[in-house]
Amino acid sequence: MQEATKGSEIKAASEFKGLREVVLDTETTGVEALKGDRIVEIGCVELINHCPTGRTFHVYINPERDMPEGAFKVHGLSEAFLSDKPVFAAVASEFAAFIADAKLVIHNAAFDVGFINMEFGRLGLPAIVPALVVDTLSMARRKHPGASNSLDALCSRYGIDNSRRTKHGALLDSEILAEVYIELIGGKQTSLGFGATATGKAGVGLAVAMERPVRQRPLAVRLTPEERAAHEAFVLKLKGPLWRGYLGVPEEA
Repeated sequence: MQEATKGSEIKAASEFKGLREVVLDTETTGVEALKGDRIVEIGCVELINHCPTGRTFHVYINPERDMPEGAFKVHGLSEAFLSDKPVFAAVASEFAAFIADAKLVIHNAAFDVGFINMEFGRLGLPAIVPALVVDTLSMARRKHPGASNSLDALCSRYGIDNSRRTKHGALLDSEILAEVYIELIGGKQTSLGFGATATGKAGVGLAVAMERPVRQRPLAVRLTPEERAAHEAFVLKLKGPLWRGYLGVPEEA
């Protein structure tokens, strides 16, 4: 079944306070955007200040062409399944509104952006600006040079559960990529991302730090005996200091 965010629920980015990002993934009929391949699924997850808001955009799309066997093996979306889904033109405005003014977080961004810009170009819509795109594959390659940086490999490296990912799916992959992205930029605690606390309960990463407070070592006393004696003599001269009441010290006669 098709799932899509209602147009009335899409808010302009200016209504949100803080950094707005959209983690995005697509599925297609192949890898040649300029040779007739089309988008068949789009999945998006919204982040505000690197935290998921719960708002998503998800839609299946009729590509108006056949489904090659190789592509079907990747995502499992058949020509018959997509035959009654809307064409891209029918969802383009809603999709464009959802991603408007947001940073787009994409794994291997050149692939997805190439397809989206191809579809936008067919309709005369503005292309995605490269400056608004964050490519997590490039980030991962810089952080882990020489290692495998596929989405599955990154999940394994960061301990992210991707057991549901038996086939590629745009919304599921976006949800997983959102977790990977948080790890790539520094981890859940720095971004207050949702995760398990030290007690195993769901909560924000900050809860781990709160449950395991750092024990501070007391500073060594730096006063000389003469300075301590002078301070005590000064305190004895005070008349009715307020701190006596707070500490429960009786007034002197």
